[in-house]
Amino acid sequence: MKRAFVLLVLAAAVLLVVIDRTLTPLAPLRAAGSAVYGTMENAIGAVTRSVGGEQRVRLLERENARLRADLVAARQRPGPSARGVAAHVVGFGRGRQVTIDAGTGSGVERDVTVLNADGLVGKVTWAGPATASVSLITDAGSSVGARMAGSGELGLVTGGPEGLRLSLFDPNAPLKAGDQVVTLGSAGGRPYVAGLAIGTVSSIESVPGAATRTALVRPAARLSALDLVSVVVPEPER
Repeated sequence: MKRAFVLLVLAAAVLLVVIDRTLTPLAPLRAAGSAVYGTMENAIGAVTRSVGGEQRVRLLERENARLRADLVAARQRPGPSARGVAAHVVGFGRGRQVTIDAGTGSGVERDVTVLNADGLVGKVTWAGPATASVSLITDAGSSVGARMAGSGELGLVTGGPEGLRLSLFDPNAPLKAGDQVVTLGSAGGRPYVAGLAIGTVSSIESVPGAATRTALVRPAARLSALDLVSVVVPEPER
């Protein structure tokens, strides 16, 4: 019986991957797959995890992640109220994207911030009933407004094959390896809230005559080993 249940979960996960590679017209089917996979993933997790210390630790970790996002949301005031939702990374999609086990049923929406204990992870690009897709900041389409933690200089951090690249608007701005880069923040805190660690400058690029000053940035979050993350979601209007 347990083996059959596991096979059903794997089938639902495969369905999500297949649907993720299709076009928008299959969105309803993708949502259905999300609901099935999310429900099964949660159910099999309850079956396979013991009721002892491991489960208690897991619950405490999720609560800490939620509180972390609550704290981040509280720092954004004045502005729209928001709260934190904890989630685990349960799969990888096309490009530099991951799937988390929280969706619209938990209040997760598109274009909201995802972080972990170390810093910015990315943003939600699609949300189903019980799962959501997160585009990592290293994705080729990622673009994050940035501020240097020390000098306050403004710039843009973009993803690509080489990882993260910082472009400062002032080509003469002071910049050195080891400088910290944080999020500038978006209007209304979407898709990115302000003040989150993006990463650390690892090397300066020298391009004579360039209109901006560029550097490579090492992400603060270990994006290749993601597990527990926090999602900053807007509170529903009353």
